[in-house]
Amino acid sequence: MSLSSPAAPAADPIVSVRGVSKTYAGGFQSLKRVDLDIRRGEIFALLGPNGAGKTTLISIICGIANASEGTVLADGHDTVRDYRKAREVIGLVPQELHTDAFESVWATVSFSRGLFGKSPDPAHVEKVLRDLSLWDKKDNKILTLSGGMKRRVLIAKALSHDPKILFLDEPSAGVDVELRHDMWRMVRELRDRGTTIILTTHYIEEAEDMADRIGVINRGELIVVEDKDVLMRKLGKKQLTLTLQHPLESVPQALSRWPLELSGAGHTLTYTFDTQTEETGIAELLRTLHAQGIDFKDLQSSESSLEDIFVSLVHNKKQEARA
Repeated sequence: MSLSSPAAPAADPIVSVRGVSKTYAGGFQSLKRVDLDIRRGEIFALLGPNGAGKTTLISIICGIANASEGTVLADGHDTVRDYRKAREVIGLVPQELHTDAFESVWATVSFSRGLFGKSPDPAHVEKVLRDLSLWDKKDNKILTLSGGMKRRVLIAKALSHDPKILFLDEPSAGVDVELRHDMWRMVRELRDRGTTIILTTHYIEEAEDMADRIGVINRGELIVVEDKDVLMRKLGKKQLTLTLQHPLESVPQALSRWPLELSGAGHTLTYTFDTQTEETGIAELLRTLHAQGIDFKDLQSSESSLEDIFVSLVHNKKQEARA
């Protein structure tokens, strides 16, 4: 099942992945011919269950791992043939807290900038540290910092060389609420300045709040890539729940054109409809209820979250694999 948009990809994608597969010794295939374009200046969220291939795909794009087949371009540079140029435009915040324990915050962030061939720029390093609430810790050795502060240092290192593309691999895992808010504020600011953000996350509500587009990967296959709003319209469901004044024994024939479910000992009518369906049908439903003498004392509406859609996509893909 693929729900990728049939529309042509945006011109000049900043990341272009073509036919990328990864097979490990023993024959396990972590990625299966992934094709993906990431647009310049967008926030792209890559969702998937544990072991789906998210980190493997990011590692290949960043040049940390080699693909078994396929090509990746980062800002026009082949990540294998022109590794240094490609890597210069990429910042990566990994899941693991790997830092130089005995270095100061200032020293390790400044050193990371130098690794990419960038000349010293104390003003830029200071801004990054201030944005991440690390300025008062700039002289502290990293081993003295809390886990949340170490996560901030990783982000600062990734931003030290002012990359055009920033990868955040499960950035919210195990961090405090304050850091999470600081981080997402900074991500929005970076996007507004033209940085392309690619994030993987288990916090689906964050992807729903932050992302411009969503990709879902499962068992090494990219099963959907879509604008977030379009995905919500295509796959989301809405519900109208009516609490009736008097119980019904069954749904009257006059209401048969609507897919209504009667529950709560006849006190609750639920109308479930696709978000692409014209909602003018609700007004007609309410008029028909009134004409039938069916009164209600409460009305509530709800709609699918991105999490509902994600679970549905992965569930459907698993069913297809069993078939």
